[in-house]
Amino acid sequence: MTAEIEKFTVGRDREMDLYLAKYDVLGSMAHITMLESINLLTKEELNVLLAELKQIYAQCERGEFVIEEGVEDVHSQVELMLTRKLGDIGKKIHSGRSRNDQVLVDLKLFIRDQIREIAGLVKNLFDELIQQSNRYKDVLMPGYTHLQVAMPSSFGLWFGAYAESLVDDMQYLQAAWKITNRNPLGSAAGYGSSFPLNRQMTTDLLGFDSMDYNVVYAQMGRGKTERNVAFSMASIAGTLAKLAFDACMFNSQNFSFVKLPADCTTGSSIMPHKKNPDVFELTRAKCNKIQSLPVTVTMIMNNLPVGYFRDLQIIKEVFLPAFDDMKDCLQMAAYIINKMTVNEHILDNPIYDPMFSVEEVNQLAAQGMPFRDAYKKVGLDIEAGKFTPNKNIHHTHEGSIGNLCNDKIQALMEEVIAGFNFQKMQHAITTLIK
Repeated sequence: MTAEIEKFTVGRDREMDLYLAKYDVLGSMAHITMLESINLLTKEELNVLLAELKQIYAQCERGEFVIEEGVEDVHSQVELMLTRKLGDIGKKIHSGRSRNDQVLVDLKLFIRDQIREIAGLVKNLFDELIQQSNRYKDVLMPGYTHLQVAMPSSFGLWFGAYAESLVDDMQYLQAAWKITNRNPLGSAAGYGSSFPLNRQMTTDLLGFDSMDYNVVYAQMGRGKTERNVAFSMASIAGTLAKLAFDACMFNSQNFSFVKLPADCTTGSSIMPHKKNPDVFELTRAKCNKIQSLPVTVTMIMNNLPVGYFRDLQIIKEVFLPAFDDMKDCLQMAAYIINKMTVNEHILDNPIYDPMFSVEEVNQLAAQGMPFRDAYKKVGLDIEAGKFTPNKNIHHTHEGSIGNLCNDKIQALMEEVIAGFNFQKMQHAITTLIK
């Protein structure tokens, strides 16, 4: 049973650890630089180790790094490669740390990069939505409640609503970033080290905002960090899934409100008239899958007492690949929104006339008729077929058809983006690998 037990316990670690390879190298570079500062490595040993680690990092960047058969994980592979090249010097890099804080720092470095990429893609989609909102700001469309035609809306409002939703999603992502951007390195197995580690030094070298100070809490962060990040991605995914549903519905023949780009639709195998919105349907499904991620992570880590447990290994299998899905969905959504066109003559169809009833009620009330009497009069006119809508809409309050406040929404997004301060992280990592 030895082989079966090893297969069961290693699981998909070799596959998942390829996501973390270059970050394991970065963490090791910072760690050994600190070890030299406390005299656990000589300057000469540090220099040869750093040179070789930079070579391994370059391999990772080229996609050439592999975890060999029989090697348990990325940490063992990096140490094996160093030892093959440098002999016993390679064995010294593990002083003062455990696999526990090693994988913690790998995960946090990986997540930071992923959040930076996601934030950029969210901003791209946001810009496309704002552009379309401004482009079609004067084109009216029906607004719905209970899927019933309700009141006048506009494509300016529809596109702009999803843009503002992304601002709130980005706030959530920033919170996840701030929780992630704290250094666990030096917590070792969760109880610190007898070596006089300089944890502030590794914090600065890796561009973290601060460290996870309490070493026990640093280990308790395993799973919690992934769950918090998963919630932030689920928030973005919720916005995308709703947008995809709207667009698929509005693209259908029954609505014909929008037209999706031809290359994002597919034909039927037997019905030549059909163009199916496959890209947005897959986006919706992938985003709904992402929205389940926080629950999956919670159920894996739920009720574990303090300390490390192997259960946490399984989180990687559902968590790490989710970033690829998230980024793909954001790219597809931005492309479709950019190419989407809208029907500027929806309201030529008299089926939508009743949605102007509230405008008529409000006008009568403004002229002095009690609101309830105006409501009743318009309702009776509609039943009698005597209602003639006035389609000249003049809403002026903030956030309405005539006053979208897109400039305010853009200012909010810029403020949130500035709060990440990705430049600090990028400068630190660039300095380290040079």
